[in-house]
Amino acid sequence: MNRRALLAAMAAVAAAALPAYAHHPGADLDRLMGSEEKYFQAIDAPSAPRFELADAEGNSVRLSDFSDKVVVLNFVFASCTDVCPLHSDLIARVQAMVNETPMKDMVQFLTVTTDPAADTPEVMKAYGEAHGLDPSNWTFLTTREGEADDATRRLSEEYNVRFDPLEGGQQMHGVVTHVIDRGGRFAAKFHGLRFDPLNLVMYVNGLTNSVNRR
Repeated sequence: MNRRALLAAMAAVAAAALPAYAHHPGADLDRLMGSEEKYFQAIDAPSAPRFELADAEGNSVRLSDFSDKVVVLNFVFASCTDVCPLHSDLIARVQAMVNETPMKDMVQFLTVTTDPAADTPEVMKAYGEAHGLDPSNWTFLTTREGEADDATRRLSEEYNVRFDPLEGGQQMHGVVTHVIDRGGRFAAKFHGLRFDPLNLVMYVNGLTNSVNRR
């Protein structure tokens, strides 16, 4: 099945009434994805680390604000010259596929900067535009006024991803895309840059259409 046909099929699933999917493969979603995607890690924790941050306009944003949606979360910093731009481009590809379907209203993409001192509101706004991220369901987050500059780096460590400062404003870090289910359940991680973005879209699709997770 080609990409267009698969997205059309997912759109039909997402548009269908949820009660019809009481036996959706979401019951075995982690097992199925684990067999398809080598960079997938099932987490299935009751809750993801909570946070309250700010968007580029200074508005308070909590993870709990999106409890009725599936959240795709990642950490970057705008001046990164290594993997962050590639990670952001990968997220944009995933978002573009999601947004071709009714899942657009069911999924929120959140990116957190680990360099809030340098990533000013102007930088944050320009970053999304540069990487083709759609602000209708993507938000770039930073620390709230008065918070320590390392607050988001400490948050990334709660998600088991370290961002260690280096000389010249760079940071040594890993690359992980986190998936948080409706209700705040920490569902899974997709590691690195080599996972198939379509697999992430399919996983999110399974979550948005799963009534009985187990």
